[in-house]
Amino acid sequence: MFGINHYETFLFAGILLNLTPGNDTIYILSRSIAHGRNAGILSALGIGSGSIVHTTAAALGLSIIISKSILVFSIIKYLGAIYLVYIGIRMIADKSRLQFKGINAVQKKSLTIYRDAALTNILNPKVAMFFIAFLPQFIEPSYKSSLIPFMTLGLTFTLTGTIWCILLAFFSSQIFLRLRNSKKLSSYLNKTCGSILIVLGIKLAFIDRK
Repeated sequence: MFGINHYETFLFAGILLNLTPGNDTIYILSRSIAHGRNAGILSALGIGSGSIVHTTAAALGLSIIISKSILVFSIIKYLGAIYLVYIGIRMIADKSRLQFKGINAVQKKSLTIYRDAALTNILNPKVAMFFIAFLPQFIEPSYKSSLIPFMTLGLTFTLTGTIWCILLAFFSSQIFLRLRNSKKLSSYLNKTCGSILIVLGIKLAFIDRK
């Protein structure tokens, strides 16, 4: 099918990988717990959009540049790390974010929430390297230069991952619903989730290409 080998195996492996906790999982949990379900869903959609960008880059061969060039890899890595730290600091410092009272408040910041999630994914070179390492294993050699199998596999992986992330947002946001009326606890939540994102940013800054 479209130059793809063992699609069912890919689907199963992809789901297992999506279920494995990683930076995206932690990011969505932090957003959902701190700001509620809608913020978590927007973050899941943003991360999914980032995955589509990586899929397209892998299909076009652009991701190979990241894997081969230490300079490009480092630039993207540090930009991603700085952005995560920036989001974390913003969550800790911005007291207005404690006033989220449902969908109307989230809608006012929806573009920012979506953008933040998309950029944290796009600016993670490890995600790019994952796509160029994982997807070709299920593509027939004669179709290596074709966009169709890359995009089909990448979109499949992104779809299953986004569904899982949205489920995470639904369940983890229950903590937000229980604690949102307590200003003191909400403040602690914001600071804790912001600190987690800062740690993720620092962790990203120290990853290598292996």
